[in-house]
Amino acid sequence: MREPRYKSIVDDFTARIRSGKLTPGTQLPTTRELMRQYSVALATASRVYAELGEIGLVVGETGRGTFVRDTTLARTMGLEQRPVRSGVVDLSLNHALLPGQDEVLRCGLRAMAAAGDLDALLHPAPHGGRAHERQMFARHLRNRGIRVPGSQVLIVNGAQQGLSVAIMAMFQPGDVLAIDELTYPGMKNLAQQARLDMVPVPQRPRHGGMDLDRLEALCRKRPVRGIYIMPTLHNPLGLVMSQTDRLQLAAMAEKYGFIIIEDGAYAFLAEPAPPPIFTLAPQRTIYVCGLSKSVASGLRLGFMAVPPEWIADVQYAIRVSTWTASSLSIALACLWIDDGTVDRLEDGKRKDARRRQTLARRVLKGVDVHSHPSSYFQWLSLPPDMRIDQVAASLERQGILVATSEPFATSMRVPHAMRIVLSGIATDALQDVLRKVRREILG
Repeated sequence: MREPRYKSIVDDFTARIRSGKLTPGTQLPTTRELMRQYSVALATASRVYAELGEIGLVVGETGRGTFVRDTTLARTMGLEQRPVRSGVVDLSLNHALLPGQDEVLRCGLRAMAAAGDLDALLHPAPHGGRAHERQMFARHLRNRGIRVPGSQVLIVNGAQQGLSVAIMAMFQPGDVLAIDELTYPGMKNLAQQARLDMVPVPQRPRHGGMDLDRLEALCRKRPVRGIYIMPTLHNPLGLVMSQTDRLQLAAMAEKYGFIIIEDGAYAFLAEPAPPPIFTLAPQRTIYVCGLSKSVASGLRLGFMAVPPEWIADVQYAIRVSTWTASSLSIALACLWIDDGTVDRLEDGKRKDARRRQTLARRVLKGVDVHSHPSSYFQWLSLPPDMRIDQVAASLERQGILVATSEPFATSMRVPHAMRIVLSGIATDALQDVLRKVRREILG
């Protein structure tokens, strides 16, 4: 069988890129120029660039054209965990720990061993946790302004699983999910895996979040099943949605009947902050949070506040995915909530993040930075003549890993920007690393 014409053109470009004849950053012909050069139809030319993009050799930029990607840089930079070489500083993933947390863990394990029914920890907890454990997490949710009984709280294996079971329980393939144009990559991947129709909605930084006028226009045209949103300390932009917009979004959920999945993973850092959307639309919202950011990522424990009528569906999704969270992790978390350890760690991390943000703002003076004063990360926009794949690859050669904008983008508009994480490195060392980042951007 004769090979399709587009494949031979793809092979030609692939060979020239991999041999170095087409260097990173080279602008390729427009689609119409490609049509003329190879005497092919518009659909064929478009398919060539689409396939080259799929295999990671080129990147298309709205209004600018198609460029050869720097293939020394991983496509999923900032999304996948990778082994970090000795001497390499990882600014791509957030694993914030405070000094002395290892001793906190040691004391917690001793306390668990000295008290309680250890035999119970060798048995699986019910789907979503035991009644007294769920009540303990309901108590913790009061710190966020959410007051619900323990029967409305479900314990899961981290906030990521909370998002996953919310999708499993409430959505079907093909359902429309409205989502920010820049968002948490974990949710983007979940929506793709569940085959949802993910519709990007632009953001209004001055209002602290999603453009609700554009969302309403979408709801008038299409049956939006749900919306995923991070209203309090958005990842990666650090935005906090205004109270006015929260009220408007809650009213829209009632009007159009869509589900709100509210991600509160970083909400503990932003104090004071407006009340969660869950408190404004408690019958339309699933609130998902966890202890990975506020305590330790290795704990892998999350919790959800769920409207009563959806509890059974979410519990079933927990059962068919991981059955239950670890009894040992749940017991340790309950101990730390009860004795105030979680509150102390959250307060300590807020102060630590503020110090690091202040330092980073000072060192990165002149760089276009978007962040929250209490956030552990920053979003750095590059000058118009710079390309993020080249900048990130150059930093990696210097031993600095950053997260490029691509994993966060849900539309074809991928900005030349990167997210850097300020945790996981001593403050004095952080200053030196940030100076290298600034030199790379500003010269």
